[in-house]
Amino acid sequence: MNTPPSTPEAGRAGGTSVRIGALVPLTRPGWVEAGRHLLAGLELAVHEVNDAGGITGRPLELLVRDTAADPLRAAAAVDELAGLGVAALAGEYHSVVARAAAARADALGLPFLCSSAVLDALTEQPTDRVARLAPAQSHGWRIYADFLLDAGHNRVAVATQPSVYWASGTRILRDHLAPRGGTVTELDMRTLTPADVCDELADNGATALLLLVGAPEPAVPLVKSVRHDQRLAEILIGAPAGQPEFPEWADALGEDGAAIPFLRYMPERLGPLGARVGTALRERLNTAPSFVAFEGYDTVAVLAGILRTHGTDRVRTAASWPRVPVEGTRGQIRFSRTPGIGVRQWAWAPVQVVDRDPARPDRFRVLRSG
Repeated sequence: MNTPPSTPEAGRAGGTSVRIGALVPLTRPGWVEAGRHLLAGLELAVHEVNDAGGITGRPLELLVRDTAADPLRAAAAVDELAGLGVAALAGEYHSVVARAAAARADALGLPFLCSSAVLDALTEQPTDRVARLAPAQSHGWRIYADFLLDAGHNRVAVATQPSVYWASGTRILRDHLAPRGGTVTELDMRTLTPADVCDELADNGATALLLLVGAPEPAVPLVKSVRHDQRLAEILIGAPAGQPEFPEWADALGEDGAAIPFLRYMPERLGPLGARVGTALRERLNTAPSFVAFEGYDTVAVLAGILRTHGTDRVRTAASWPRVPVEGTRGQIRFSRTPGIGVRQWAWAPVQVVDRDPARPDRFRVLRSG
């Protein structure tokens, strides 16, 4: 397995290190840019923890494993990290991968704080060993569905690929729109080309097309085809999963990538901690940090707070999720039991529907907050 080195700051505080395993997509077919932002947040927080004296005098060390969006690879990494004696697991962006990691961590009795994956059913059965920072998919996507309805879009088409995550998103949208007179038509990207999708949209009368597909392929060519089809000049393109959040989207699409609403998990304004961390993340990334980078930072902040207060025993850590409120970059983080969610959940991180401003594609416009 191609494995990045452990955190270079691990030796700043003296003594034997306290290890945290980090699962991050760093190679294709994983969403590499999301992984890079997630890792930047994790590493910045570890650096700051060690500058402040570590975990009761012991340095915090991050052992990073590349999941490459592969559930089997992630499960194997959990086994390896558990054997290396990590106190807890952190990270992961892809929901299907995080679900595999959560199942294996739960089976091994290893606490896992999931940073970014949103799939409601992160575990098949309720567990105390797994907690999550990101809002559940049903929470965020219902807010997105309300945005569509308020904007007059009740005939929605979704371009989709086979995935538990995309299927769950389609179901959430359909269940939320149907009682309000809305319809959701699925367009299967296994069999349709971008030109085929344009023909389907021209025929079925949908006023919005949602991209429930990977980026850059096939999302980027699909956007280009729709944008340049005169029959579809009035159609809204949306991407609830957040594909336009990252700079590579703007680089690939330019003006065509603007005015595509998506979900991001940020407050209207950052407080002093969030602003300071945002500046430091920008320096590390050499670009504006995404919400995923803030999720990474907050993950380590939570784990460090628990480890300082309750020690490094895995059983005590798993029992401590609801006991340690932590001031995160996007608000105070508390974990609780949420109906329909089998893991300890921060209910909820702030949710926004935003898009890139057509006048300045490097700037985001907030369209709705929830």
